[in-house]
Amino acid sequence: MLRLLTIEYHKLRHSKTSRVLIIGYFVLLSAIALLASIKFNLFGAEFRLADQGIFNFPYIWHFNTYVAAILKFFLAVVIVSMTANEYSNRTLKQNLIDGLSKKEFILSKFLTVVVFSAISTLFVAVLSLILGFSFSDFTEMSIIFSDLEFLFAFFLKLVAFFSFCLFLGILIKRSAFALGFLLMWYFFEGVVQLICLFFQEKYDMEGLRSNVSQFLPLESMSNLIEQPLTRLNVVQSAANQIQADVLSDYTVYFHEIAIVSVWTFLFIYASLLLLKKRDL
Repeated sequence: MLRLLTIEYHKLRHSKTSRVLIIGYFVLLSAIALLASIKFNLFGAEFRLADQGIFNFPYIWHFNTYVAAILKFFLAVVIVSMTANEYSNRTLKQNLIDGLSKKEFILSKFLTVVVFSAISTLFVAVLSLILGFSFSDFTEMSIIFSDLEFLFAFFLKLVAFFSFCLFLGILIKRSAFALGFLLMWYFFEGVVQLICLFFQEKYDMEGLRSNVSQFLPLESMSNLIEQPLTRLNVVQSAANQIQADVLSDYTVYFHEIAIVSVWTFLFIYASLLLLKKRDL
């Protein structure tokens, strides 16, 4: 495995675009700390996020992983590009001539996906600990290490999403078109949910939208970490004043983990099948 990772490392090291995107990704992750000083205006009241408990343990695990997951598109470009470039630069064919099997090629890409996801998770964990110890009102060990399932959900979400990007890179072979297809797929899943919502309302089929959308790849990844803002006291107080319903269940469920894990396997397996069937 070390040999495969070394091959991918050298490919990325000599790609200026990949280096810029990777550095930019981690710089933006670090920018989460800037949220401590930003002031917002909500329903006429001015408040600073850091004063609302976003960096309190254990809430910080939920908040930081959710925000960090939004930035995954920077690494998605790297994953798609490094895969598509294998075709345009003919390095894939050369690797196979040099003795690398197609299975090892896909494994090397998947290992890179796992490493990117693991480093991102570790980075967010360290950043959260620093911010938590700096701003949290609660520093008891039992509180600090609760809700750590959000870190695992974040890791799995990245692995699944990057595996999807890897599959698109293998399928389409052009990074720009692969990224365009990714955006189209987001749109497609949105249309599917709107159709389900239409039938749900028209025929009183309660829960149809959520029951169907939970099996869609991107939506299933999104379900791993629900938005955390409605957990803030200021948001809940505002919602109570206007009698609005807010999300109250933020649990990372096992069936959500299972669905995303199955999609990850399917993406990697489909990538291998595509590579085996193609005449390179």
